[in-house]
Amino acid sequence: MTPPPVSNSRKRFAIAGCGRIAQRHAEHIQNTGILTAVCDISLPAAESFCAGREGVRPFGSLEEMLAADGGNIADVISICSPNKFHSEHSIAALKAGYHVLCEKPMAINVHDCGEMIKAAERANRRLFIVKQNRFNPPVCRVKDMIDSGRFGRILSFQISCFWNRNEQYYAGTWRGTREVDGGSLYTLFSHFIDLLYWMVGDVSDVLAVTGNLAHAGIIEIEDTGAVILRCYNGAIGTLNYTVNSFGGNMEGSVTLFGEKGTVKIGGQYLNELEYLKIEGGDGGEEVTNASAVGYTKYEGSQSRIDKVYENVAAVLDGHGIIAANGFEGLKTVEIIDRIYRSAASSIPTHA
Repeated sequence: MTPPPVSNSRKRFAIAGCGRIAQRHAEHIQNTGILTAVCDISLPAAESFCAGREGVRPFGSLEEMLAADGGNIADVISICSPNKFHSEHSIAALKAGYHVLCEKPMAINVHDCGEMIKAAERANRRLFIVKQNRFNPPVCRVKDMIDSGRFGRILSFQISCFWNRNEQYYAGTWRGTREVDGGSLYTLFSHFIDLLYWMVGDVSDVLAVTGNLAHAGIIEIEDTGAVILRCYNGAIGTLNYTVNSFGGNMEGSVTLFGEKGTVKIGGQYLNELEYLKIEGGDGGEEVTNASAVGYTKYEGSQSRIDKVYENVAAVLDGHGIIAANGFEGLKTVEIIDRIYRSAASSIPTHA
């Protein structure tokens, strides 16, 4: 993906939801734009978030924040609330006349994604979806090679997500709940589904089995899944994911087998170009980027959210192309929904 042009002006951002992911957004906003306000259902949480951040105003509700300053508190509202509320909060911000940057997943059902897209169109506002792994250097490199035909037709793929999330990760939070979290593919692995759609193509057929094998009584969702997928272009592949990698994260990888080459983007967070064999040579110098974001004892997906904010600013300045739009966000949710529907109709799994 081509790096976004430098913005001519510093956009104003406000954040809905003051959880852990919001801290990362705030850090990157400071480098690209201006953070003007935050809101949370807990006003003390919002006030604590603002401590040490000069000029940032706290609010105890989204409605209050959206109405502040005559409905001109910011240019863009960044939605960092729990999964279930992404659609509700995005639609409210769009209807109030703001552009929206929504964290992944866009929503936890296809219908809500459609309503978000319609709200953006009716309000004539931009709806951006956070897909920061599209900016990982190895991912950018491989995407460019795919688009230029270096691999020929993609024949098959393997996606591996072997991470660790123990009881401490889920304790006392909405994560792991069916109603608010929605599933491991939404909260933890949606970026991999996005890259499947972005790099290989849309999915036509799914056969999936999931289970909660090591987190019974801790979470209501699956901790393991095995999926076979066929794309409309004929490519066949697998997705294997788990949060039961003993002692820590092991791997997050995408392997592609093309007519003219094979490539594996790996490491723990799609941050290393591990293997590349291609017709006419090796494709050039290896690209790596090993930095990752700390999540207490866990580490999360590679932080390229700075590039997301640069893209938002460039698009709003009129000289950028949106990196991930609402339709692409919907496609991720649609594929995940199909996986869960297949799993629900498959053989019984351990509870």
